[in-house]
Amino acid sequence: MPDAAADRPPLFRALRETAVTALLAFGLFLPLIGFNTVQNMSNELVLETRWPLLITIVAILASLRFLHVFVVAPLKAARAMQLPRATPIALPSALRSWTMPAVVGFVIVYPLLAMLIAGPGAGKWIDNFGIQILIYVLLGWGLNIVVGLAGLLDLGYVAFYAIGAYTCALLGKNFDLSFWMLLPLAGILAAFWGVLLGFPVLRLRGDYLAVVTLAFGEIIRLILINWKDVTQGSAGIGGLPRPTFFGLPFNASPEGFAAQLGLAFSPQHRQVFLYYVLFVAVVLTAIVIARLRRLPVGRAWEALREDEIACRSLGINTTNAKLAAFASGAFFGGIAGAFFTARQGFISPESVNFSESALVLAIVVLGGMGSMVGVAIAAVVIIGGTELLRELAFLKQIFGAEFDPAQYRMLLFGFAMVLMIVWKPRGFIGTREPTVALKKLKAIDTTLAREGLG
Repeated sequence: MPDAAADRPPLFRALRETAVTALLAFGLFLPLIGFNTVQNMSNELVLETRWPLLITIVAILASLRFLHVFVVAPLKAARAMQLPRATPIALPSALRSWTMPAVVGFVIVYPLLAMLIAGPGAGKWIDNFGIQILIYVLLGWGLNIVVGLAGLLDLGYVAFYAIGAYTCALLGKNFDLSFWMLLPLAGILAAFWGVLLGFPVLRLRGDYLAVVTLAFGEIIRLILINWKDVTQGSAGIGGLPRPTFFGLPFNASPEGFAAQLGLAFSPQHRQVFLYYVLFVAVVLTAIVIARLRRLPVGRAWEALREDEIACRSLGINTTNAKLAAFASGAFFGGIAGAFFTARQGFISPESVNFSESALVLAIVVLGGMGSMVGVAIAAVVIIGGTELLRELAFLKQIFGAEFDPAQYRMLLFGFAMVLMIVWKPRGFIGTREPTVALKKLKAIDTTLAREGLG
């Protein structure tokens, strides 16, 4: 018996799917977005409606559904009927030769461009879109060692971030150590705790490992909240040491950086200096991780990710490989925590909660597990996109003065993750170049670059 739905015209089928999607979206978002409770001057809860915002969201979702059913799905069906063709996964050599230098060059001159374009308001762009993104790139690369290379699901990575941050805060506050002394100490202590975490979880994998690492992160957070004599609890620690330029602080004093160099004082000096120091740290991190991946320990991580039983049969010491993965990832997490304290000048347990671990893990997964370039792209998209929502103040003229686009960042973030899972389940860059090759690297057909085949 022929399928009646398949015999209908494509336009009719697309309109039907669009109508169903619009009804479902309206019913789902009506209590979440359509209604809003606010407190009036008499401390009474008043129910307000936000129909323009609700209708806009429903219209966007319905339009996307129409495009998928009427345009995208037929194209995918037609492509599936064709014979697979060998398409190299690598970019053309001419394109690859200038893409990376152009990106690195833009990152180097970004603070100068921001000051040239934004003028006195460039500090916000350097801090939120420069320093913050680089910190998350560093965090993503550290977690990529554990999750992407070694295949160990870690949901408590924020604990090492917290250890690095509080190491800088406590040692700098109590022992008056400089940032340059605290930076390596933060990484070393975080790596030490990474090894301590590695020992109890040597026999765990998958969901069990995720639960244990999640518990470790929550234990660290609860200790920071309740050990008030040392960490000051939820009040946090302020007045933390800032980086200096060969002993010259970035302040308005006569001994400051601007006065000694005969410049007018500006807070942007400290931000630009911290940006470039963090950029150097990110470049060194990329070099170290790339070299580690080519060393025997890096190849052991990748073999461990693919099949632990095969690793043991080949004589690979999986214990040392796991401990090295946890220690290396924790080291870079601690370094990122040190830069976080240098950026904020303040640290509290609220800055190192589970949502940070989930965010960094999402960066690794969406970027492509094992791909350093993909993780960097995901950090720019996720963190930069979140910050861009704060700049959409003009939407208040459409949806009302109470509308705050930043409140919907998690909704948009979840929607973006669903789209990525559907269309690019392996992340932005889902291909992996082999660590070693015989004579030369060879391109792999994209039809083989999926789970279980390459």
